Amino acid sequence: MSSFKTFVRSGHWPTLLASFLYFDFCFAVWVLNGAMAPFISESFGLNAAQKGFMISVPILAGALMRFPLGVLSQYIGRKNAAMVEMSLIVAALAFGYTMVDSYNEVLLMGVLLGIAGASFGVALSLGSGWFPPRYKGLAMGLAGAGNSGTVLAVLFAPPLATAYGWQAVYGLAALTMLLPMAVMWFAAKEPPDREHQSLREHLACLWEKDGWAFSLIYIVTFGGFIGLASFLPTYFYDQFKVTKIEAGQLTMLATLMGSAVRVAGGYISDRIGGVNTLSGVLLLVAGSLLLCGLSGQSVAVTTLLFMLCFAALGAGNGALFQLVPLRWPLSTAVAGSMIGEIGALGGGFLPNAMGLSKQHVGSYLWGFVAFAVLALAMLAMLRVVQIRWTRTWAERGGRARPAGPAPRAAKPTGKASYEA
Repeated sequence: MSSFKTFVRSGHWPTLLASFLYFDFCFAVWVLNGAMAPFISESFGLNAAQKGFMISVPILAGALMRFPLGVLSQYIGRKNAAMVEMSLIVAALAFGYTMVDSYNEVLLMGVLLGIAGASFGVALSLGSGWFPPRYKGLAMGLAGAGNSGTVLAVLFAPPLATAYGWQAVYGLAALTMLLPMAVMWFAAKEPPDREHQSLREHLACLWEKDGWAFSLIYIVTFGGFIGLASFLPTYFYDQFKVTKIEAGQLTMLATLMGSAVRVAGGYISDRIGGVNTLSGVLLLVAGSLLLCGLSGQSVAVTTLLFMLCFAALGAGNGALFQLVPLRWPLSTAVAGSMIGEIGALGGGFLPNAMGLSKQHVGSYLWGFVAFAVLALAMLAMLRVVQIRWTRTWAERGGRARPAGPAPRAAKPTGKASYEA
């Protein structure tokens, strides 16, 4: 308890709370179409491939918007960028409530819901910006636990859609966004860890090998999380013939594990290192996904395996973002947005792979297999690149270096300092 109190006193907890709520409600909006997919599919008679594509559209759109929002936040401030984004989300949801009544319009709404998916890098950087390096992993884990917004979407959207129609859910979601907007406006303070740089310097991480290595790993940890979270209501509904509300409840059990364990992933990584944590995570993800594909006849076993898989994915997200502020201490929002963008693009792969597997083979198994193989490939890459990481900017295993000047990262670009 004393350790947690020390953590709280080391930063600005109202900003951390505002960041969590901002990310939480944005995440709920981002996966809204996935939560309502069984209703939308039934309304328009969609086949398996169309379902997968419809679910992937908000993920892909949100991924593409992450990096631009991260760059914008470095110019107008992270708090201001968050307020602008949430205002646009309210307008988009109002459009969805009044205008969406065809499959093509659902796809357009998916693009607009992508605005909510852009919140990632800004939320984590804003929430952790007041905290010292030794607590970055925990602070980012707490802010990143806002991906529990998935739970809100899959738990509340199906019953509301059953009672009022799925279009009405967009209007109700618009009203809920007023809460995080109010908390952000009154409670959050812009952190001091912001350096005014040129656009070229902000974009420097795009050409760094470390940025791409992080992004590829995040395709598995976060891409797997958002892709599965969006697709599971459809999977449970189609595979096990449960009701739409039950499909949402089963999805909630799995995604709740990922959200809760993300905090633990950051906390553990502060102590044993993000590299060590990620190594175990990637092995567990590959194994649990393969078993999920092979256990398609038992809803109980499948749900337990998904809970294990989501726990690993959540811990992996926390572990990876324990490392990000160590590598880019003064441009965490931009680097985090770039990594989040590419990682989220990976989330669009999974629903499409599952839909195409079902459409052409008659089973979801090969969608699971494809992602398990990808996880093992990223594990092999991590074990290679971590050798250089621990020689330049991190301690053995991926822990933070002691306070004081740290060695410069390999081939740094721009004027940003790499002191941890």
